[in-house]
Amino acid sequence: MAEAKKIKTKGEKTIKLDKVTALKEDHLPVLKTYKLYIGGQFVRTESGRYLDIRTGAGVINICRASRKDLRESVVAAKKGFQSWSKKTAYNRGQIVYRMAEVLESRKGQFIEVLQDFGMAKNLASKNVYKAIDKLVYYAGWCDKYQQVFSSVNPVAASYFNFSLLEPVGVVGVVLPNKPSLLTLISNIVPILVGGNSVVVIADKMLSVLGINFSEVIHSSDVPFGAVNMLTGLNSELTNHLAGHMDVNAILVCGQPKDIVNTVEELAINNLKRVIVWEEKKPEEEASPYLIKSFTELKTTWHPVGV
Repeated sequence: MAEAKKIKTKGEKTIKLDKVTALKEDHLPVLKTYKLYIGGQFVRTESGRYLDIRTGAGVINICRASRKDLRESVVAAKKGFQSWSKKTAYNRGQIVYRMAEVLESRKGQFIEVLQDFGMAKNLASKNVYKAIDKLVYYAGWCDKYQQVFSSVNPVAASYFNFSLLEPVGVVGVVLPNKPSLLTLISNIVPILVGGNSVVVIADKMLSVLGINFSEVIHSSDVPFGAVNMLTGLNSELTNHLAGHMDVNAILVCGQPKDIVNTVEELAINNLKRVIVWEEKKPEEEASPYLIKSFTELKTTWHPVGV
């Protein structure tokens, strides 16, 4: 235990500080380092490059992800997909709900980050609380969307014909360059609920929130590799993500038309699915149809006795 500390004022008068105050004076603040989140690990970019981001809290150095970082995150996402997609729908719902629990316990931190980026306190609080509500909402859909969209189909033969939704696989996500936890969660979670793994590009203004949310994911029993967070520049990484042959689908949210056109052209190489959303769509619309966008409908013909 620290003992009371004595200090002297200008008048040479000795004042005793309590133990807590003494501890605070002796403590050296630990500055946070922001790394990439790949395969369940927080790693530095292989390039050693970084971005300077100025906030109300000062200047933050963020890893500037490279093409190699992107390739490694796709490899991790493929492994994470195998584990995440095999979990029962009920278990996925528990894990997504756990994300809401962890985020609820850290909401003050996220509100503070949004304020550092210039958002008013009431708007920052609203943004975080809505993000938590989104997690709870989609946690409830994990074991229900299959019942809504699946079907038993009438056929004119002795077959039992039924259709089920299956995840598409690895999904790349390109998001708007603005600080919003609600935007981040509203785009990522519907993809996860469908059993997919994700590779997210968090541009400069979203990067701090992205890595902080990765810590929530890391503490929520999400399989390593199911979510991979790259901080960097959309302008540098989007084309490489769109052209990667092991990415099965890509979500482009709130991007200009020329970027969308380029992504669609590059996606032709392996016929990856391209989903284009307006910036406000996932925030304002909470729906199982957003989950369905990242699934494939597979039909099975099973012979039955006459």
